[in-house]
Amino acid sequence: ESLSFADDLLSGLGTACVAAGRSHGDAPDTSLYSVIFKCLEPDGLYKFTLYAVDTRGRHSELSTVTLRTACPLVDDSKAEEIADKIYNLYNGYTSGKEQQTAYNTLMEVSTSMLFRVQHHYNSHYEKFGDFVWRSEDELGPRKAHLILRRLEKVSSHCSTLLRSAYIQSRTDTVPYLFCRSEEVRPPGMVWYSILKDTKITCEEKMVSMLRNTYGESKGR
Repeated sequence: ESLSFADDLLSGLGTACVAAGRSHGDAPDTSLYSVIFKCLEPDGLYKFTLYAVDTRGRHSELSTVTLRTACPLVDDSKAEEIADKIYNLYNGYTSGKEQQTAYNTLMEVSTSMLFRVQHHYNSHYEKFGDFVWRSEDELGPRKAHLILRRLEKVSSHCSTLLRSAYIQSRTDTVPYLFCRSEEVRPPGMVWYSILKDTKITCEEKMVSMLRNTYGESKGR
């Protein structure tokens, strides 16, 4: 998808997932414009190609920006509870009802939560058989395969973080400026004119983002 900062974002004609923003530069009379993405998928690698256009329509050289998004959120306490539940369901004689309960539980959680459940299970109960072996033994190869292949969707980057000793959740509140052009863009008007000559109104907004922090010891 190709988007123009002036034609699409400042004029409000872009998608609901992308907006124009601004922050103040180092010098008082300069501003730094930004593009705000609201709908990027977690644990993803995105590549953006940027270029400028002058008043004659000439393009600058291309600049490429690569961005890796944060790993999906996990509730670590919940993951540990599920690991305990699965161990209790696997422990001893497993009836058909218990097998189905364990299967449904492991298929309903997100892939990142499943990875964390496996981590907790092996941390506490590996001496009785690791998560993979016990799942295959209790649920059978077919159902175990359906569960375990979901783990392949977790990137190597996130799988490393999901093996951390502790994962905590916190909410960060970030201010940003949401900008719109006050004027209707005449046909043929190019980006340079929009940014230099057109009056732009920016409204300060706040966005709350829930995120995980990872470490080998509990933070405060």
